[in-house]
Amino acid sequence: SVIDSLSAGRSHIDDIADDELAEIDARFTSDPAKLSEADVIFICVPTPLAVGKLPDISYIERAGETIAASLRRGQLVILESTTYPGTTEDTLRPILEKSGLKLEDDFLLAYAPERVDPANASFRTANIPRVVGGATPRSTAAAELVYRRFIEKVHPVSSARTAEMAKLPENTFRWVNIALVNEMSTIARAIGVDIWEVVDAAATKPFGFMPFYPGPGVGGHCIPLDPFYLQWAARVTGEGTRFVELAEAINSRMPQVVVSRVQDALNDHAKALRGSNVLVLGVAYKKNVRDFRESPAKETIGGLQQHGAVVTYSDPHVPSLRDEGIELDSVSLDESTLAAADCVLILADHDAFDHQLIARRARLVVDTRNALGRRGLRGDNVVTI
Repeated sequence: SVIDSLSAGRSHIDDIADDELAEIDARFTSDPAKLSEADVIFICVPTPLAVGKLPDISYIERAGETIAASLRRGQLVILESTTYPGTTEDTLRPILEKSGLKLEDDFLLAYAPERVDPANASFRTANIPRVVGGATPRSTAAAELVYRRFIEKVHPVSSARTAEMAKLPENTFRWVNIALVNEMSTIARAIGVDIWEVVDAAATKPFGFMPFYPGPGVGGHCIPLDPFYLQWAARVTGEGTRFVELAEAINSRMPQVVVSRVQDALNDHAKALRGSNVLVLGVAYKKNVRDFRESPAKETIGGLQQHGAVVTYSDPHVPSLRDEGIELDSVSLDESTLAAADCVLILADHDAFDHQLIARRARLVVDTRNALGRRGLRGDNVVTI
């Protein structure tokens, strides 16, 4: 179990090494009775989407019920899970008050949205600024003091609702701009120009532009989910989210775009997709991580298989893929594997891949990340989306 692994000094998180875990004086338990011993309780649970892409905060509710069973006077509860505005005060607070204790008189409650970029060595927990908003002013002040113990910059806001709302545009901003550049990539290809060269050229402007690059789709546990929490919050108030809906339409079709690109590339080499051996490189949602939640690779592989392709994959971070009807094991990336592939499809640009070997030995490469182009290895055998 995770508890046993942590207690033995083994980290299950890529960004936290075992020796870092060993340096802290910590105890790990799944016994809810131990919650009464803590002065501060952080809630960090998943907030996925339910059927119809509606928010699912059931994990928050269950966590609140567990805490309420042993809540004592003087404790501070901080919710970090991404959610829609109002969750902390309208959902979590009443659950905690079922304990018989009252907010402000007996316990404090705040919201501080988590911020993390897996595999980013430059920005770790300590140097990523954090937003904090309490259900009461005293809750805000207490939470701010807690975070200042291990966070370099803390930004307090006027309420928990404000802090909850602040998280949603962070990822929705990326969601919308990724959709924009994905659409631009289709236009650029039709015009006959390289979208990566276009974006790099535009990025030389020192103000008013932030570069985003196209890809095979959007994955992970944040960006593909958070816009729908914003969308739900807007619907409750009677407002619309046309940008979000348009971005969803564009981003969700990218796996089909990739399948079509592979099919076109094979056709240009007098090969049909049906019966062709396609080697997928990287099934994680981004480079250098093992997380494949919401990864576009799954839909892409499914689409290739539906068209009759024989799909294998290589990913040093994901040894096996058993999800959404896919049952595959990672293969080694070597000369024989590349030689057996009619097409190599790069979906996640892991640093561990031997890109020179790929460029040299692959007969055909569909590079959705410009992995080879960035390294000056794009030859006649390489096409992009």
